[in-house]
Parts: sequence; structure tokens; C-alpha cells
Amino acid sequence: MNRYPFRSIIRCLSVAACLGVLTFPVIAQATDVATATGVVTVEAQPARIAVFDIAALDTLDSLGILPAGIPSNLYLPQLAHLKETGAAVGDIFEPDLEALSELAPDLIIVGGRSSTQVAATTQVAPTIDMTMDGDDLLKQAKDRLSAYGALFGKQKEAVAAAARLDAAVEKARLAIKGKGTALIVMTNGPKISAYGPGSRFGWVHSSLDLPAAVPDVEAATHGEAVSFEFIRKANPDWLLVLDRAAAIGADDQNAKTTLDNELVAETTAWKKGQVIYLPAGDFYIAAGGVQAMGRVFTAIADAYSKMP
Repeated sequence: MNRYPFRSIIRCLSVAACLGVLTFPVIAQATDVATATGVVTVEAQPARIAVFDIAALDTLDSLGILPAGIPSNLYLPQLAHLKETGAAVGDIFEPDLEALSELAPDLIIVGGRSSTQVAATTQVAPTIDMTMDGDDLLKQAKDRLSAYGALFGKQKEAVAAAARLDAAVEKARLAIKGKGTALIVMTNGPKISAYGPGSRFGWVHSSLDLPAAVPDVEAATHGEAVSFEFIRKANPDWLLVLDRAAAIGADDQNAKTTLDNELVAETTAWKKGQVIYLPAGDFYIAAGGVQAMGRVFTAIADAYSKMP
């Protein structure tokens, strides 16, 4: 009788392993992910994902992650390469559930404009809502970056991406220091809205300590509808302009045409050529994406740096 049966078992296993006939299952590591609806546990590192939020796509792209499912319109030319490996499974507002089911992803990521579709996409695969609300968008963007890094085993890449974003922010902070007030406006064809601290674009003011020309602009999602007289009265030293038509690819009147009038021409910003047309898609569609935000901060820094 064998007094040590386990030794025999181990010896047999060792031989089997050497012969290449033994495989062990890999134990998947669960990851707790902070989402817009609370902490969600993702049971295993997803190998196949579908993403409906452009900000999330932008941040995942900074980590070198290629989603299997993407929106039909990516809006940002910098993300065009994702079409080479990703299949269209709907748009940023509504998923194509049939295409999504055929793709069979391990995880679905929604956010922002697609956040209302969680109930629908959850029927296909586990879904996380990575919406950012804009109250402290810079911090949220970095938190999302860190979460994706942990979820996909890309921690080193996430640290590097965060460092690049921090550098862009610091460069912009130094560039704007002591150079006056700013007013953020969005044109939508001939219409104009203004945004201040506390609005959806208030993160520009809070991230850079950028003085607002009108501190009490109504903090609304779509801004405060204003007139050209409002802009003249505010008389900002700088105008930061978002062209919504350009962001969504519409053929409406562009921002430069809308703002080119006698009233706006009386402002300090216009007289000194201190009007910054922000990268529209990055600012409007992909806000919260770490690369998109970096490009916005860089555009601001470059424009301010040209002025003494």
C-alpha cells in the first residue's frame, strides 16, 4: 500500500505537464470599477468590448485598447483608425441590438448621450455607465483613466497618459496667468449661448483658474441664450468659442461668420485678436476623454502664449 498517495499523484501530474497534455484554468481576477451609478464588479478582464461613448473611446485609445464594437460616427478624426478593427454597433444615442448581439461582447461601456441605453444593452452583456457630469471633469477624467487601466491591465499606460494630461493643464495654467478674463460661448448656426463657472464647460475655468468675464452666467446644460449685446457688455479679454455645427458635422453657419458683427467687434477680445476657436469635437463630443481634453488645453495654451 502506498503510504503517500499524493506523491504519486503529483508525480503523474508533473509527467503530464512535461508531455504537454495538462492545462490549468486561469483564475480570472475581478475588478471593482467606479462608475456613474456606483462601484460595479467586473468578474474578469474583458477581451471583447463594445463602447458607445466617445470620451471613453478617446481614453481607451490612449491605453492602446481596440474595442470590437464602436459607434458608426466617431466624430473625431483621431479615432478614425478604430474602424479598422471595430464593427459599427449603433450610434452614440442608440445601440443596434441585433449587431451588438452578433458581436457578443464581454462588456459594454456607455456614457453621456448613450447612458439612457443601459437597460437595453444589459440584455446583451454586462454594461457599465461611465458618464461624467462635468462638476470636476478633469478629476473625473483621470479617475476614469485609472479605472480603465486597472480593468484592462494597463496601469503603466494610464499613469503615462495622466502625466501627459497634467503637463497640458500646467502649460495652459501658466499661459493664461495674468492675461485677463474669458467668456466661453457656443454658436449653433446663428444662435449663441454663453457658459460660465458651474456650467457643463465650467471645468475650463476650474481646471485653469481662468477668470470669468461674467461669473454668474446661468449654469444650464445648454448654456444661457445670449445676444451680441450681452457679449459686448461682458467685454471679455478672451473669447473661447465652440462651434457646435462643426462638432456634429452640420452645414449650419459657422462660428466665425456668426460672431463677425459690429457689436462683438467692440470687445477687447475681438480687437486684440484674442478669439480662440476650440477643437469642436474634442470640446463638445469627447469632453472627459484624456486625449481630447489634452488637445483643448493645448489649443488654449498655444493661443494665450502668442500674446505677451
